[in-house]
Amino acid sequence: MDISIVELSRLQFAMTALYHFLFVPLTLGLSLIVAIMETVYVMTNRPIWRQMTKFWGTLFGINFVLGVATGLTMEFEFGMNWSYYSQYVGDIFGAPLAIEGLMAFFLEATFVGLFFFGWDKLPKVQHMIVAWLVAIGSNFSALWILIANGWMQHPVGATFNPMTMRMEMTSFYDVMFNEVAQAKFVHTVSAGYVTASVFVLGVSAWYLLKGRHVELARRSIAIASAFGLAAALSVVLLGDESGYNAGLSQKMKLASIEAMWQTEPAPAAFTAFGIPDQANHKTRYAVHIPWLMGIIGTRSFDTPIPGINDLVKEAEGRIRDGLIAYDALMTYRADKGNVPADVKATFEQHSENLGYAFLLKKYVEDPRTATDAQISAAANDTVPTVWPLFWGFRIMAGLGFGFIGTMIYFFYRASFRRMKFPRGALILAVVMIPTPWIAAEMGWIVAEFGRQPWTVDGVLPTAMSVSHLSATDLLLTIAGFATLYTVLFIVEMGLMLKYIRKGPFQDVEETQTWNDAHETRLRGGAHAAPFAAPAE
Repeated sequence: MDISIVELSRLQFAMTALYHFLFVPLTLGLSLIVAIMETVYVMTNRPIWRQMTKFWGTLFGINFVLGVATGLTMEFEFGMNWSYYSQYVGDIFGAPLAIEGLMAFFLEATFVGLFFFGWDKLPKVQHMIVAWLVAIGSNFSALWILIANGWMQHPVGATFNPMTMRMEMTSFYDVMFNEVAQAKFVHTVSAGYVTASVFVLGVSAWYLLKGRHVELARRSIAIASAFGLAAALSVVLLGDESGYNAGLSQKMKLASIEAMWQTEPAPAAFTAFGIPDQANHKTRYAVHIPWLMGIIGTRSFDTPIPGINDLVKEAEGRIRDGLIAYDALMTYRADKGNVPADVKATFEQHSENLGYAFLLKKYVEDPRTATDAQISAAANDTVPTVWPLFWGFRIMAGLGFGFIGTMIYFFYRASFRRMKFPRGALILAVVMIPTPWIAAEMGWIVAEFGRQPWTVDGVLPTAMSVSHLSATDLLLTIAGFATLYTVLFIVEMGLMLKYIRKGPFQDVEETQTWNDAHETRLRGGAHAAPFAAPAE
């Protein structure tokens, strides 16, 4: 097996996935924020909320188009670059993707046109419903994609058919309500809501610093801080749930995130800081928080979290057990319809570890001929590179708690300090705009890199999943995608910055500002202040 083809295929898919996920979180969050703003407009009939809906909706539309363009490429990659994967598990993996296209993508793609071109053609309530359907479609799209991805992390509701050499679905209910997929969905969409909230907060803060579109900015900060606070709390809570699920079904990923080489007495400590040394199986300069990791990973005080070294030993035992299943499978395939009952029984007894025997395909054509050294090497392959997981998780978690603090502060100032924001806080909000994307990308690196060496955890190794392509094919397509996606990213950034600098329609805001001032005077008397100060 040509490992360079495997690594180049991984590089191409990782690059396209990370590019695509630059656009997904903002689409998920802005779609909901825009729907909330239009709902307020319908309830209050105040022009400023219509203005806000159209302005933030325009930025949503730019981002939505780029998300679709980059996402479609990934659908084709499953067949072109990962053909054996598609053949082996397509019966399960393909179902959620098909439903995503039919139920979710068509819904959002249809109604996004009505949203942009229906302002003067639809009644207000109907247009508001359209906005909510766009938001629902965007989030449903994420649901089905994450159900498919969650199955790769924790394969349930499926069994291996030795005659067809494919995984086949046995329970759609189990696939759909896979606890890993459900936690991943809420965690991911909540991260998208935080991304949109920080984006709205930062852009609005920039307007206040410039003294432009003050009323739109103040109201946008009020919406973004409230929505973002709820979303940031949800991200942290569901991150804890994801850690617990990893402790149940992906023990190697959890141990690698912690750089936990040896099994520690329960409850295990959390390593707040350290420098993983994978060559020597130790973490240098480690700073520990007692008990925390044990509580996160096991929800108990007496259950140990296995370390990497013990998990490697366990993997070696599972490889040897899987070889028994592989030998029975070859007999199965040779005898076709006349399979002895004892062979069937042997295969069924050991089939759970068949995927571990496939790890040896990296070294030998027939796993049954593998040497002890090759079995040991395959067991060591179950350990992903530790330092990206260790630091990726800590960057993501640190930023997550930072978002909570930021949203609490702006929510407090918006709700109890008459929307007066110190200049330093506004500058911080602008500077923070890129950070949710950093956190989101780190999260995907932890989730996907931590699953290696598997495409489907414990079932199908990555090294077996690729298509028969040449290195030249892959290098050319990697260069092509990198060039095209970079151009698209520059175009999107240019359009976003253009419309942010341009801002909303000024006349609507001026009218609304005058109405607000007039109402304040009528209620507060001649000495009432006409406008609240945007910053202090």
